Amino acid sequence: MSSGPPPGRCAARDFASSRSMQLQGAIFVLLPHLGPILVWLFTRDHMAGWCEGPRMLSWCPLHKVVLLVQTAIYSVVGYASYLVWKDLGGGLGWPLALPLGLYAVQLTISWAVLVLFFTVHNPGLALLHLLLLYGLVVSTALIWHPINKLAALLLLPYLAWLTVTSALTYHLWRDSLCPVHQPQPTEKSD
Repeated sequence: MSSGPPPGRCAARDFASSRSMQLQGAIFVLLPHLGPILVWLFTRDHMAGWCEGPRMLSWCPLHKVVLLVQTAIYSVVGYASYLVWKDLGGGLGWPLALPLGLYAVQLTISWAVLVLFFTVHNPGLALLHLLLLYGLVVSTALIWHPINKLAALLLLPYLAWLTVTSALTYHLWRDSLCPVHQPQPTEKSD
């Protein structure tokens, strides 16, 4: 005879553990959205025209596309942080300090970029923060790689998006400094 708990109790404990893991995973996926939601609440009236008018670039995405991509990326990065947290044993402790501390810093910088871009309307300062953020995300990927390779790979779309947003921000910053580089309106002939 086995001295362990009856099979029904193991199944109940496994189910409770699975539900707990699902809840924790959902928290990690949703947490990165906190900053953009707060920025949106305070700046929603300013977002629609962020890349319109004479400064419009032919490859500038619509703000709705930016919102969709940013939502997907924040969800994926949040899930990646959950994988790292889970693989390091969960909870709180020193093993989590560097991998998730670095993630927390880059998440905070990412939220600051949104404020600088959409609220302060300072593409130059936003660009500096984007370059810092790029370095932090690369560092995070390198630190996460030995812990969970999938988590590190899930940061690659984020790096690609940061490349696009950095290029866009650079052009907007350059055009704000040098009006010569701004696209000039052309008159249409009848």
